[in-house]
Amino acid sequence: FLHCAGYSAMCGHAVIALGRFALDYGLVPAPTRPETAVRLRCPCGPVTAFVPWDGRRSGNPVRFHSVPAFAAATDLAIDVPGHGKVVVDIGYGGTFYAFLNAEQLGLDVCSSRTRDLVSAASAVTEAVKKQFKLHHPESEDLAFLYGTILTDGKDAFSEEPTTNICVFADEQVDRSPTGSGVTARIALQYHKGLIQLGQSRTFRSSTTGSLFTGKAVKASVLFGDYNAVIVEVSGEAFYTGTATFTVEEEDPLKHGFFFK
Repeated sequence: FLHCAGYSAMCGHAVIALGRFALDYGLVPAPTRPETAVRLRCPCGPVTAFVPWDGRRSGNPVRFHSVPAFAAATDLAIDVPGHGKVVVDIGYGGTFYAFLNAEQLGLDVCSSRTRDLVSAASAVTEAVKKQFKLHHPESEDLAFLYGTILTDGKDAFSEEPTTNICVFADEQVDRSPTGSGVTARIALQYHKGLIQLGQSRTFRSSTTGSLFTGKAVKASVLFGDYNAVIVEVSGEAFYTGTATFTVEEEDPLKHGFFFK
């Protein structure tokens, strides 16, 4: 799962896309109708995608079950330079995110300029990294904050969509509601008693309007010291192209370069 700053431990949208690709390009030897389970070994652990299959090609929507998700911290007071004290939740859904209502930063996730949202979210990310130590129950390599997700504050269960924007890596903005972010946000909402098992919520990207749905499907999963939950996320992915990457040993830049 590549991005401008390296790679991600988990990417829900990529799981959805790779699930389709695995069926259409024969990586799964005997797909079954109407749905095939595609098991992926991701950096964060095993993830299973459930991909529609009509006997000829894959389809949408694809749903997936990620690694156990949990609330790492709730109602955590953080001092953000330029914004003062804010209260954040930190959730894990294959990678860690900080969550807060954009109103705390004087912004509206639906109407504020994207540049302003990105700058504020990035400031929160840097502040959390300095003021809170993350812990992962299985691997300290995964104990890093991937980004900040600003929300519209609508965390209680509702039939109406809730909107958010995810700012991750080096100020990148997700084009989707963020699969790992939805997983973490559902875990936080379940932890706080705002949703129940099986209650499906719709999450909307403030930048593109694209939608994911998410629900907690299994609770009381002990993950180290955390009471975790298994979350199901569902969304769509579409082909835009394929690429082949080749490394030749004599290439002096075979390990890449960074230009900014």
